[in-house]
Amino acid sequence: MATKYIFVTGGVVSSLGKGIVAASLAKLLQARGFSVAIQKLDPYINVDPDTLNPYEHGECYVTIDGAVTDLDLGHYERFLGIHTTQENNVTTGRIYQTVINNERKGEYLGKTVQVIPHITDEIKRRIQLLGTCHHYDFVITEIGGTVGDIESLPYIEAVRQLRYELGSDNALFIHLTLVPYIKAAGELKSKPTQHSVKQLLENGVQPDVLVLRTEKDLPREFRRKIALFCNVDPDAVVQSIDVPTIYEVPLMMQKEKLDEVVLKKFKLNDAPDADMEAWGQFVEKSKRPKKTVNVALVGKYVELPDAYKSILEAFIHAGVYNECKVKIHFFQSEHIDERTVSETLKDMQGIMIAPGFGERGIEGKIAAARYARENNIPFFGICLGMQCAVVEVARNVLGYKDAHSSEINPNTPHKVIDIMENQKHITNLGGTMRLGGYKCTIKEGTLAHRIYGKTEIVERHRHRFELNNEYLPELEKAGLVASGVNEQTRLVEIIEIPTHRFFIASQFHPEFQSAVLTPHPLFMGFVKAVAEISEL
Repeated sequence: MATKYIFVTGGVVSSLGKGIVAASLAKLLQARGFSVAIQKLDPYINVDPDTLNPYEHGECYVTIDGAVTDLDLGHYERFLGIHTTQENNVTTGRIYQTVINNERKGEYLGKTVQVIPHITDEIKRRIQLLGTCHHYDFVITEIGGTVGDIESLPYIEAVRQLRYELGSDNALFIHLTLVPYIKAAGELKSKPTQHSVKQLLENGVQPDVLVLRTEKDLPREFRRKIALFCNVDPDAVVQSIDVPTIYEVPLMMQKEKLDEVVLKKFKLNDAPDADMEAWGQFVEKSKRPKKTVNVALVGKYVELPDAYKSILEAFIHAGVYNECKVKIHFFQSEHIDERTVSETLKDMQGIMIAPGFGERGIEGKIAAARYARENNIPFFGICLGMQCAVVEVARNVLGYKDAHSSEINPNTPHKVIDIMENQKHITNLGGTMRLGGYKCTIKEGTLAHRIYGKTEIVERHRHRFELNNEYLPELEKAGLVASGVNEQTRLVEIIEIPTHRFFIASQFHPEFQSAVLTPHPLFMGFVKAVAEISEL
Protein backbone atom coordinates (compact mmCIF):
# COMPACT_ATOMS: atom_id res chain seq x y z
CA MET A 1 0.00 0.00 0.00
CA ALA A 2 1.01 3.63 -0.39
CA THR A 3 2.62 5.17 2.68
CA LYS A 4 0.07 6.85 4.94
CA TYR A 5 1.09 10.10 6.65
CA ILE A 6 -0.23 11.18 10.05
CA PHE A 7 0.49 14.68 11.35
CA VAL A 8 0.25 15.37 15.07
CA THR A 9 -0.19 18.99 16.18
CA GLY A 10 -0.78 20.54 19.58
CA GLY A 11 -2.71 23.48 20.92
CA VAL A 12 -3.51 25.50 24.06
CA VAL A 13 -0.25 24.77 25.92
CA SER A 14 2.99 22.90 25.33
CA SER A 15 4.08 19.71 27.13
CA LEU A 16 0.71 18.01 26.66
CA GLY A 17 2.41 14.84 25.47
CA LYS A 18 2.28 14.95 21.67
CA GLY A 19 5.37 12.76 21.52
CA ILE A 20 3.87 10.15 23.85
CA VAL A 21 0.56 10.10 21.95
CA ALA A 22 2.43 9.81 18.64
CA ALA A 23 4.61 7.00 20.01
CA SER A 24 1.55 5.25 21.49
CA LEU A 25 -0.32 5.31 18.18
CA ALA A 26 2.82 4.08 16.42
CA LYS A 27 3.11 1.21 18.92
CA LEU A 28 -0.51 0.17 18.34
CA LEU A 29 -0.09 0.24 14.56
CA GLN A 30 3.17 -1.70 14.88
CA ALA A 31 1.40 -4.25 17.10
CA ARG A 32 -1.10 -4.72 14.25
CA GLY A 33 1.71 -5.71 11.90
CA PHE A 34 2.38 -2.40 10.14
CA SER A 35 5.82 -0.86 9.66
CA VAL A 36 5.87 2.56 11.30
CA ALA A 37 8.31 5.47 11.53
CA ILE A 38 7.97 8.62 13.64
CA GLN A 39 9.69 11.93 13.12
CA LYS A 40 9.81 15.23 14.99
CA LEU A 41 9.75 18.66 13.36
CA ASP A 42 11.32 21.15 15.78
CA PRO A 43 10.63 24.86 15.15
CA TYR A 44 13.77 26.22 16.83
CA ILE A 45 16.49 27.74 14.63
CA ASN A 46 19.36 25.74 16.13
CA VAL A 47 20.58 23.16 13.62
CA ASP A 48 20.30 20.60 16.43
CA PRO A 49 20.34 20.70 20.26
CA ASP A 50 24.03 19.74 20.46
CA THR A 51 25.19 23.10 21.82
CA LEU A 52 22.12 23.76 23.98
CA ASN A 53 22.39 23.75 27.76
CA PRO A 54 20.34 20.85 29.20
CA TYR A 55 18.45 23.40 31.32
CA GLU A 56 17.33 24.94 28.02
CA HIS A 57 16.25 21.83 26.19
CA GLY A 58 16.55 18.77 28.41
CA GLU A 59 18.49 15.72 27.31
CA CYS A 60 20.23 15.56 23.94
CA TYR A 61 19.32 12.21 22.44
CA VAL A 62 21.85 10.54 20.13
CA THR A 63 20.81 8.20 17.32
CA ILE A 64 22.78 5.21 16.09
CA ASP A 65 24.00 7.16 13.03
CA GLY A 66 25.22 10.09 15.11
CA ALA A 67 22.39 12.61 14.99
CA VAL A 68 21.93 14.77 18.09
CA THR A 69 18.18 15.20 18.46
CA ASP A 70 15.20 16.13 20.58
CA LEU A 71 14.47 13.83 23.53
CA ASP A 72 11.16 12.76 21.96
CA LEU A 73 13.14 10.47 19.66
CA GLY A 74 14.06 8.56 22.80
CA HIS A 75 10.38 7.92 23.44
CA TYR A 76 9.94 6.76 19.86
CA GLU A 77 12.76 4.24 20.18
CA ARG A 78 11.77 3.04 23.65
CA PHE A 79 8.16 2.46 22.56
CA LEU A 80 8.86 0.89 19.17
CA GLY A 81 12.16 -0.87 19.83
CA ILE A 82 13.60 0.52 16.57
CA HIS A 83 16.54 2.75 15.65
CA THR A 84 15.84 6.30 14.54
CA THR A 85 18.27 8.24 12.33
CA GLN A 86 19.15 11.72 11.06
CA GLU A 87 15.92 11.67 9.04
CA ASN A 88 13.70 11.38 12.11
CA ASN A 89 14.43 14.85 13.51
CA VAL A 90 14.18 18.05 11.47
CA THR A 91 14.79 21.56 12.79
CA THR A 92 14.12 24.98 11.32
CA GLY A 93 17.87 25.58 11.43
CA ARG A 94 18.51 22.53 9.26
CA ILE A 95 15.75 23.48 6.82
CA TYR A 96 17.02 27.02 6.35
CA GLN A 97 20.63 25.85 6.20
CA THR A 98 19.75 23.50 3.32
CA VAL A 99 17.75 26.13 1.42
CA ILE A 100 20.45 28.80 1.82
CA ASN A 101 23.15 26.36 0.69
CA ASN A 102 21.05 25.49 -2.36
CA GLU A 103 20.60 29.17 -3.14
CA ARG A 104 24.35 29.74 -2.94
CA LYS A 105 24.86 26.88 -5.42
CA GLY A 106 22.43 28.52 -7.84
CA GLU A 107 19.92 25.68 -7.67
CA TYR A 108 16.92 28.03 -7.71
CA LEU A 109 17.91 29.48 -11.09
CA GLY A 110 18.07 33.07 -9.90
CA LYS A 111 14.56 33.15 -8.40
CA THR A 112 13.74 35.01 -5.21
CA VAL A 113 13.96 32.47 -2.36
CA GLN A 114 10.86 32.63 -0.14
CA VAL A 115 9.17 30.75 2.70
CA ILE A 116 6.60 29.57 0.16
CA PRO A 117 7.50 27.58 -1.87
CA HIS A 118 11.18 27.02 -1.02
CA ILE A 119 11.07 26.50 2.75
CA THR A 120 7.79 24.59 2.65
CA ASP A 121 9.04 22.42 -0.23
CA GLU A 122 12.13 21.46 1.77
CA ILE A 123 9.94 20.60 4.78
CA LYS A 124 7.75 18.40 2.59
CA ARG A 125 10.81 16.71 1.10
CA ARG A 126 12.12 15.89 4.59
CA ILE A 127 8.77 14.49 5.70
CA GLN A 128 8.46 12.23 2.67
CA LEU A 129 12.05 10.92 2.84
CA LEU A 130 11.05 8.28 5.38
CA GLY A 131 8.11 7.06 3.31
CA THR A 132 9.73 7.10 -0.13
CA CYS A 133 13.21 5.83 0.82
CA HIS A 134 12.27 3.22 3.42
CA HIS A 135 8.73 2.29 2.34
CA TYR A 136 7.08 2.45 5.75
CA ASP A 137 3.35 1.76 5.91
CA PHE A 138 2.89 4.76 8.22
CA VAL A 139 4.95 7.87 8.85
CA ILE A 140 3.83 9.80 11.92
CA THR A 141 5.11 13.38 12.06
CA GLU A 142 4.97 15.34 15.30
CA ILE A 143 5.09 19.11 14.85
CA GLY A 144 6.73 20.80 17.83
CA GLY A 145 5.30 23.78 19.66
CA THR A 146 1.65 24.84 19.63
CA VAL A 147 -0.65 26.04 16.86
CA GLY A 148 -0.38 29.80 16.59
CA ASP A 149 3.35 29.96 17.34
CA ILE A 150 5.02 32.06 14.68
CA GLU A 151 7.87 29.53 14.47
CA SER A 152 5.47 26.70 13.56
CA LEU A 153 3.64 28.45 10.72
CA PRO A 154 5.87 27.17 7.87
CA TYR A 155 5.42 23.59 9.14
CA ILE A 156 1.63 23.90 9.35
CA GLU A 157 1.56 25.35 5.83
CA ALA A 158 3.83 22.58 4.52
CA VAL A 159 1.67 19.76 5.91
CA ARG A 160 -1.48 21.54 4.67
CA GLN A 161 0.00 21.44 1.18
CA LEU A 162 1.16 17.87 1.60
CA ARG A 163 -2.27 16.64 2.56
CA TYR A 164 -3.70 18.29 -0.55
CA GLU A 165 -1.02 16.67 -2.70
CA LEU A 166 -1.30 13.20 -1.16
CA GLY A 167 -5.10 13.16 -0.87
CA SER A 168 -7.28 12.54 2.16
CA ASP A 169 -6.90 8.75 1.74
CA ASN A 170 -3.18 9.04 2.44
CA ALA A 171 -2.89 11.78 5.07
CA LEU A 172 -4.73 12.83 8.22
CA PHE A 173 -4.35 15.25 11.11
CA ILE A 174 -4.48 14.52 14.83
CA HIS A 175 -4.75 17.57 17.08
CA LEU A 176 -3.93 17.33 20.79
CA THR A 177 -5.45 19.91 23.13
CA LEU A 178 -6.07 20.51 26.83
CA VAL A 179 -9.46 20.23 28.54
CA PRO A 180 -9.00 22.10 31.83
CA TYR A 181 -11.06 21.29 34.90
CA ILE A 182 -12.11 24.36 36.89
CA LYS A 183 -12.24 23.00 40.41
CA ALA A 184 -14.15 25.93 41.92
CA ALA A 185 -16.92 25.59 39.34
CA GLY A 186 -16.71 21.81 39.11
CA GLU A 187 -16.68 22.04 35.32
CA LEU A 188 -14.71 20.78 32.35
CA LYS A 189 -14.13 23.52 29.79
CA SER A 190 -14.28 23.01 26.02
CA LYS A 191 -13.48 26.57 24.90
CA PRO A 192 -9.65 26.14 24.86
CA THR A 193 -10.07 23.22 22.45
CA GLN A 194 -12.55 25.15 20.31
CA HIS A 195 -10.19 28.14 20.04
CA SER A 196 -7.23 25.89 19.27
CA VAL A 197 -9.09 24.16 16.45
CA LYS A 198 -10.27 27.55 15.16
CA GLN A 199 -6.63 28.68 15.02
CA LEU A 200 -5.76 25.51 13.09
CA LEU A 201 -8.63 26.12 10.68
CA GLU A 202 -7.39 29.66 10.06
CA ASN A 203 -4.16 28.05 8.86
CA GLY A 204 -6.11 25.87 6.44
CA VAL A 205 -6.03 22.60 8.42
CA GLN A 206 -9.11 20.66 9.55
CA PRO A 207 -8.19 18.02 12.14
CA ASP A 208 -9.56 14.52 11.57
CA VAL A 209 -9.04 13.32 15.15
CA LEU A 210 -8.96 15.22 18.43
CA VAL A 211 -7.06 13.85 21.42
CA LEU A 212 -8.10 15.67 24.58
CA ARG A 213 -5.65 15.73 27.47
CA THR A 214 -7.61 15.69 30.72
CA GLU A 215 -7.38 14.84 34.39
CA LYS A 216 -11.09 13.94 34.55
CA ASP A 217 -13.06 11.39 32.59
CA LEU A 218 -14.87 13.15 29.71
CA PRO A 219 -18.62 12.37 29.51
CA ARG A 220 -20.00 11.28 26.14
CA GLU A 221 -22.16 14.41 25.95
CA PHE A 222 -19.08 16.60 26.43
CA ARG A 223 -17.32 14.77 23.60
CA ARG A 224 -20.32 15.22 21.30
CA LYS A 225 -20.24 18.95 22.02
CA ILE A 226 -16.54 19.10 21.09
CA ALA A 227 -17.23 17.13 17.90
CA LEU A 228 -20.06 19.46 16.89
CA PHE A 229 -18.11 22.68 17.38
CA CYS A 230 -14.87 21.36 15.88
CA ASN A 231 -16.27 19.59 12.79
CA VAL A 232 -15.01 16.10 13.62
CA ASP A 233 -16.81 12.77 13.91
CA PRO A 234 -17.97 11.99 17.47
CA ASP A 235 -15.99 8.72 17.53
CA ALA A 236 -12.87 10.70 16.55
CA VAL A 237 -12.86 12.60 19.86
CA VAL A 238 -10.48 10.64 22.07
CA GLN A 239 -9.51 11.37 25.65
CA SER A 240 -5.99 11.08 27.01
CA ILE A 241 -6.52 10.96 30.74
CA ASP A 242 -3.64 11.33 33.20
CA VAL A 243 -2.06 7.97 34.08
CA PRO A 244 0.69 7.04 36.59
CA THR A 245 3.23 6.13 33.90
CA ILE A 246 3.70 7.03 30.24
CA TYR A 247 3.83 3.32 29.44
CA GLU A 248 0.11 3.06 30.18
CA VAL A 249 -0.72 5.55 27.43
CA PRO A 250 -0.64 3.00 24.55
CA LEU A 251 -3.06 0.81 26.51
CA MET A 252 -5.31 3.80 27.18
CA MET A 253 -5.20 4.77 23.49
CA GLN A 254 -6.10 1.20 22.59
CA LYS A 255 -9.04 1.35 24.99
CA GLU A 256 -10.09 4.64 23.38
CA LYS A 257 -9.78 2.95 19.94
CA LEU A 258 -7.44 5.58 18.55
CA ASP A 259 -5.81 3.08 16.21
CA GLU A 260 -9.23 1.87 15.01
CA VAL A 261 -10.33 5.43 14.28
CA VAL A 262 -7.15 6.10 12.29
CA LEU A 263 -7.39 2.87 10.29
CA LYS A 264 -11.05 3.56 9.55
CA LYS A 265 -10.12 7.00 8.20
CA PHE A 266 -7.61 5.29 5.90
CA LYS A 267 -10.14 2.59 4.91
CA LEU A 268 -7.94 -0.16 6.38
CA ASN A 269 -10.65 -1.90 8.38
CA ASP A 270 -9.36 -5.45 7.84
CA ALA A 271 -6.12 -4.98 9.80
CA PRO A 272 -5.44 -7.62 12.52
CA ASP A 273 -5.95 -6.72 16.18
CA ALA A 274 -3.04 -5.18 18.07
CA ASP A 275 -1.07 -7.71 20.12
CA MET A 276 -0.22 -5.74 23.27
CA GLU A 277 0.10 -8.70 25.65
CA ALA A 278 3.83 -8.29 26.39
CA TRP A 279 3.38 -4.55 26.81
CA GLY A 280 0.48 -5.07 29.20
CA GLN A 281 2.56 -7.51 31.26
CA PHE A 282 5.31 -4.90 31.54
CA VAL A 283 2.84 -2.28 32.80
CA GLU A 284 1.30 -4.70 35.30
CA LYS A 285 4.70 -5.71 36.68
CA SER A 286 5.64 -2.04 37.02
CA LYS A 287 2.66 -1.58 39.36
CA ARG A 288 3.64 -4.47 41.64
CA PRO A 289 7.32 -4.24 42.58
CA LYS A 290 8.47 -6.60 45.30
CA LYS A 291 10.84 -4.08 46.83
CA THR A 292 12.17 -0.53 46.54
CA VAL A 293 15.87 0.26 46.11
CA ASN A 294 17.55 3.62 46.56
CA VAL A 295 19.99 4.84 43.93
CA ALA A 296 21.90 8.12 43.97
CA LEU A 297 22.16 9.98 40.69
CA VAL A 298 25.04 12.43 41.09
CA GLY A 299 24.95 15.13 38.43
CA LYS A 300 25.12 18.85 37.71
CA TYR A 301 21.71 19.26 36.03
CA VAL A 302 19.62 17.50 38.65
CA GLU A 303 17.19 20.41 39.04
CA LEU A 304 15.79 19.40 35.62
CA PRO A 305 15.16 15.62 35.54
CA ASP A 306 14.56 15.78 31.76
CA ALA A 307 18.31 16.34 31.41
CA TYR A 308 18.64 12.64 32.30
CA LYS A 309 15.44 11.40 30.65
CA SER A 310 16.83 8.27 28.99
CA ILE A 311 18.71 7.29 32.14
CA LEU A 312 15.56 7.56 34.24
CA GLU A 313 13.56 5.52 31.74
CA ALA A 314 16.30 2.87 31.55
CA PHE A 315 16.09 2.53 35.34
CA ILE A 316 12.33 2.01 35.06
CA HIS A 317 12.86 -0.75 32.48
CA ALA A 318 15.55 -2.51 34.52
CA GLY A 319 13.53 -2.11 37.72
CA VAL A 320 10.49 -3.82 36.23
CA TYR A 321 12.48 -6.82 35.03
CA ASN A 322 14.25 -7.05 38.39
CA GLU A 323 10.85 -6.81 40.12
CA CYS A 324 11.76 -3.70 42.06
CA LYS A 325 11.07 0.00 42.03
CA VAL A 326 14.23 2.03 41.54
CA LYS A 327 13.86 5.20 43.56
CA ILE A 328 16.24 7.79 42.13
CA HIS A 329 17.63 10.36 44.57
CA PHE A 330 19.11 13.39 42.80
CA PHE A 331 22.29 14.87 44.26
CA GLN A 332 23.76 18.12 42.97
CA SER A 333 27.45 17.34 42.56
CA GLU A 334 28.34 20.95 43.40
CA HIS A 335 27.11 20.28 46.95
CA ILE A 336 29.30 17.21 47.51
CA ASP A 337 32.94 17.12 48.61
CA GLU A 338 35.30 14.76 50.44
CA ARG A 339 34.10 16.01 53.83
CA THR A 340 30.37 15.65 53.17
CA VAL A 341 30.12 12.72 50.76
CA SER A 342 29.73 9.95 53.33
CA GLU A 343 26.93 11.75 55.18
CA THR A 344 25.23 12.77 51.93
CA LEU A 345 25.20 9.31 50.33
CA LYS A 346 25.06 7.09 53.41
CA ASP A 347 21.52 5.79 52.76
CA MET A 348 22.12 4.91 49.11
CA GLN A 349 22.34 1.29 47.96
CA GLY A 350 23.80 2.21 44.58
CA ILE A 351 25.58 5.23 43.07
CA MET A 352 25.48 6.47 39.50
CA ILE A 353 27.62 9.33 38.20
CA ALA A 354 25.79 10.95 35.33
CA PRO A 355 27.20 12.32 32.07
CA GLY A 356 27.98 16.00 31.61
CA PHE A 357 30.54 18.55 30.49
CA GLY A 358 32.64 21.22 32.15
CA GLU A 359 34.24 21.96 35.48
CA ARG A 360 31.19 22.77 37.60
CA GLY A 361 30.53 20.00 40.12
CA ILE A 362 33.38 17.78 38.91
CA GLU A 363 35.03 17.37 42.34
CA GLY A 364 31.73 16.20 43.83
CA LYS A 365 31.50 13.48 41.20
CA ILE A 366 35.06 12.36 41.89
CA ALA A 367 34.31 12.26 45.64
CA ALA A 368 31.21 10.14 44.99
CA ALA A 369 33.24 7.69 42.89
CA ARG A 370 35.76 7.34 45.70
CA TYR A 371 33.03 6.80 48.29
CA ALA A 372 31.47 4.02 46.16
CA ARG A 373 34.85 2.34 45.53
CA GLU A 374 36.09 2.43 49.12
CA ASN A 375 32.77 1.32 50.63
CA ASN A 376 32.02 -1.49 48.16
CA ILE A 377 28.77 0.16 47.03
CA PRO A 378 27.47 -0.80 43.54
CA PHE A 379 28.71 1.87 41.14
CA PHE A 380 27.77 2.77 37.58
CA GLY A 381 29.35 5.64 35.65
CA ILE A 382 28.41 6.95 32.21
CA CYS A 383 30.71 9.02 29.96
CA LEU A 384 32.02 11.75 32.29
CA GLY A 385 31.08 9.33 35.08
CA MET A 386 33.67 6.88 33.78
CA GLN A 387 36.25 9.64 33.44
CA CYS A 388 35.67 10.72 37.05
CA ALA A 389 36.18 7.14 38.21
CA VAL A 390 39.51 6.99 36.35
CA VAL A 391 40.66 10.32 37.82
CA GLU A 392 39.71 9.12 41.29
CA VAL A 393 41.75 5.92 41.01
CA ALA A 394 44.72 7.86 39.62
CA ARG A 395 44.60 10.29 42.53
CA ASN A 396 43.86 8.01 45.45
CA VAL A 397 45.36 4.66 44.43
CA LEU A 398 48.25 5.64 42.13
CA GLY A 399 48.96 8.72 44.23
CA TYR A 400 48.86 11.30 41.43
CA LYS A 401 47.07 13.93 43.54
CA ASP A 402 46.95 16.40 40.65
CA ALA A 403 45.59 13.89 38.11
CA HIS A 404 42.71 15.26 36.08
CA SER A 405 41.04 15.52 32.72
CA SER A 406 42.58 18.01 30.31
CA GLU A 407 39.03 19.26 29.68
CA ILE A 408 38.99 20.59 33.24
CA ASN A 409 42.67 21.31 33.84
CA PRO A 410 44.69 21.58 30.62
CA ASN A 411 47.87 22.21 32.65
CA THR A 412 47.79 19.12 34.86
CA PRO A 413 51.00 17.04 34.57
CA HIS A 414 48.88 13.86 34.77
CA LYS A 415 46.24 13.98 32.03
CA VAL A 416 44.70 10.60 32.72
CA ILE A 417 41.76 11.80 30.60
CA ASP A 418 42.76 13.66 27.46
CA ILE A 419 41.15 15.00 24.31
CA MET A 420 40.84 12.53 21.46
CA GLU A 421 43.48 13.02 18.75
CA ASN A 422 40.92 13.71 16.00
CA GLN A 423 39.21 16.35 18.18
CA LYS A 424 42.24 18.54 18.81
CA HIS A 425 41.83 20.92 15.87
CA ILE A 426 38.04 21.18 15.76
CA THR A 427 36.69 24.73 16.23
CA ASN A 428 32.97 24.35 15.49
CA LEU A 429 31.32 22.81 18.54
CA GLY A 430 27.96 21.71 17.15
CA GLY A 431 27.71 18.12 15.88
CA THR A 432 31.49 17.53 15.95
CA MET A 433 31.94 15.21 18.93
CA ARG A 434 32.42 11.48 18.55
CA LEU A 435 28.78 10.67 17.89
CA GLY A 436 26.67 7.59 17.24
CA GLY A 437 27.29 3.87 17.30
CA TYR A 438 30.77 2.32 17.51
CA LYS A 439 31.90 -1.25 18.03
CA CYS A 440 33.35 -2.36 21.35
CA THR A 441 35.18 -5.63 21.97
CA ILE A 442 34.63 -7.08 25.44
CA LYS A 443 37.26 -9.07 27.29
CA GLU A 444 36.11 -12.57 28.22
CA GLY A 445 35.77 -13.42 31.91
CA THR A 446 35.01 -9.84 32.94
CA LEU A 447 31.92 -8.38 34.59
CA ALA A 448 31.06 -6.68 31.29
CA HIS A 449 31.22 -10.04 29.52
CA ARG A 450 28.93 -11.65 32.10
CA ILE A 451 26.48 -8.77 31.75
CA TYR A 452 26.35 -8.68 27.95
CA GLY A 453 26.90 -12.38 27.32
CA LYS A 454 28.94 -11.64 24.20
CA THR A 455 32.28 -10.20 23.13
CA GLU A 456 31.20 -7.62 20.56
CA ILE A 457 28.67 -4.84 21.02
CA VAL A 458 27.72 -1.53 19.39
CA GLU A 459 26.94 1.41 21.66
CA ARG A 460 26.33 5.13 21.17
CA HIS A 461 28.73 7.92 22.06
CA ARG A 462 28.81 11.67 22.60
CA HIS A 463 32.20 12.86 23.82
CA ARG A 464 35.53 14.50 22.94
CA PHE A 465 37.74 13.19 25.76
CA GLU A 466 38.98 9.67 26.47
CA LEU A 467 41.07 7.62 28.87
CA ASN A 468 44.72 8.37 28.12
CA ASN A 469 46.21 4.98 27.22
CA GLU A 470 49.65 6.07 28.43
CA TYR A 471 48.33 5.57 31.97
CA LEU A 472 46.46 2.31 31.30
CA PRO A 473 49.25 -0.08 32.44
CA GLU A 474 49.53 1.75 35.79
CA LEU A 475 45.77 1.89 36.23
CA GLU A 476 45.49 -1.84 35.58
CA LYS A 477 48.22 -2.56 38.13
CA ALA A 478 46.12 -0.54 40.58
CA GLY A 479 43.20 -2.93 40.05
CA LEU A 480 41.23 -1.22 37.31
CA VAL A 481 40.48 -3.34 34.22
CA ALA A 482 39.76 -2.05 30.70
CA SER A 483 37.11 -4.65 29.92
CA GLY A 484 35.79 -3.03 26.72
CA VAL A 485 37.92 -1.51 23.95
CA ASN A 486 37.34 -0.21 20.44
CA GLU A 487 39.78 -2.37 18.47
CA GLN A 488 40.21 0.18 15.68
CA THR A 489 41.19 3.17 17.84
CA ARG A 490 42.22 1.39 21.08
CA LEU A 491 39.79 3.71 22.85
CA VAL A 492 38.83 2.29 26.26
CA GLU A 493 35.03 1.94 26.30
CA ILE A 494 34.41 0.11 29.60
CA ILE A 495 36.30 0.00 32.88
CA GLU A 496 35.62 -2.11 35.95
CA ILE A 497 37.15 -3.16 39.26
CA PRO A 498 36.95 -6.96 39.63
CA THR A 499 37.58 -6.95 43.40
CA HIS A 500 34.59 -4.70 43.97
CA ARG A 501 31.04 -5.96 44.50
CA PHE A 502 29.88 -4.15 41.33
CA PHE A 503 31.93 -1.33 39.84
CA ILE A 504 31.56 -0.58 36.14
CA ALA A 505 31.58 2.50 33.95
CA SER A 506 31.28 3.14 30.22
CA GLN A 507 32.52 5.89 27.92
CA PHE A 508 29.40 5.33 25.80
CA HIS A 509 25.77 6.07 26.69
CA PRO A 510 23.94 2.76 27.25
CA GLU A 511 20.74 4.56 28.24
CA PHE A 512 20.06 5.38 24.58
CA GLN A 513 19.52 1.70 23.75
CA SER A 514 17.18 0.67 26.54
CA ALA A 515 13.59 -0.04 25.50
CA VAL A 516 10.43 -1.25 27.19
CA LEU A 517 10.66 -4.82 25.90
CA THR A 518 14.49 -4.91 25.71
CA PRO A 519 16.04 -3.32 28.83
CA HIS A 520 19.73 -2.50 28.60
CA PRO A 521 22.10 -5.15 30.06
CA LEU A 522 24.24 -2.65 32.01
CA PHE A 523 21.23 -1.15 33.75
CA MET A 524 19.88 -4.64 34.38
CA GLY A 525 23.15 -5.74 35.96
CA PHE A 526 23.47 -2.61 38.10
CA VAL A 527 19.89 -2.77 39.40
CA LYS A 528 20.30 -6.50 40.12
CA ALA A 529 23.42 -5.76 42.19
CA VAL A 530 21.64 -2.95 44.06
CA ALA A 531 18.64 -5.21 44.74
CA GLU A 532 20.93 -7.86 46.19
CA ILE A 533 22.48 -5.24 48.50
CA SER A 534 19.02 -4.34 49.79
CA GLU A 535 18.51 -7.94 50.95
CA LEU A 536 21.60 -7.95 53.16
